[in-house]
Amino acid sequence: MLSGIGSKRFSSTVLMIAAGVMIGSPTARADFVPASCAQGWVAETVVEGVGNLENLDSDGAGGFYVTGIADGFFAHVDASGHFEPLLTGLDHPAGVRVVGRSVYFLTGDGLDAPPGTLQRYDLDTGAVEVLLTDLNGPNGLLVLPDGDLLFTTLGIKSAPTGIARYRPSTREYTKTWSPLPLTNGLALAPDGRSVFTDSLELKVFRIPLDAPRDWTVVSGIPQLLALPDDMEATRDGQLFVADHALGAVYRVDTATGVACAIITGLIKPSPLRNPPDGATSVRIVREAGGWALYVTSMDGALRRLRPPAGLDLTPADERRR
Repeated sequence: MLSGIGSKRFSSTVLMIAAGVMIGSPTARADFVPASCAQGWVAETVVEGVGNLENLDSDGAGGFYVTGIADGFFAHVDASGHFEPLLTGLDHPAGVRVVGRSVYFLTGDGLDAPPGTLQRYDLDTGAVEVLLTDLNGPNGLLVLPDGDLLFTTLGIKSAPTGIARYRPSTREYTKTWSPLPLTNGLALAPDGRSVFTDSLELKVFRIPLDAPRDWTVVSGIPQLLALPDDMEATRDGQLFVADHALGAVYRVDTATGVACAIITGLIKPSPLRNPPDGATSVRIVREAGGWALYVTSMDGALRRLRPPAGLDLTPADERRR
């Protein structure tokens, strides 16, 4: 997600394309009303009032590692909801992923941010290692089955550079693995051989891992009117996508492209809209009795969304099961 804080503002044209939100009115409203599939979902707040939450990943023990994009923190939220900053003073931190006893995270997501970095935090020692520098607006982060990292770049400091690939074991770095521009969120597809991503073009794409230039459109206008951010897929091909336009989480059928909203209104309170100011990231996490969807938002809250009975939320990525 490209920071909506400080000097960075999306034009009203972009947001109106996304969802008909009227920028500049005292009560921002949406003329577009998405199909709803919210019935049966139960939303609970895990923690609130902790700044502009940008991204999250599970710690494997009921808690999460999160980033605060405007507030410059990398933090931990434990299973009881206790919030603890681990690093502060970061420049617009974005995507975060846990791998063993390390947490990878990105910085530099914003027009007013310096060139970005990929960093690794050691959970045992608290040491931080900078792996890559001079990145072009890095944003979404994903760990592939082979251990490589993919991260999106919005291309805000120079010409768009698409999606990058980094191999921690050898430090091999491919600046433009896929040239798809203006990309944002990332998720592994159920086949394990492709990934989903979305972009500021207001579309969702599928990219084969062995042919990263041969992407296809999964969903977009008119099926999905959204300013999409990070995402996660289920094993049956449902994709859950965070959206800024309506502060929504959308459920997208990747076979048909049809989308519906399971929740809306997760928007940072303000007399005037300053998007992107809505939902930023989703993760599926196992808990007693099944699975739940966790959502971060720019309104400073981490929420748990429990699905209705009979809805299979088993994640596409086998490592998350």
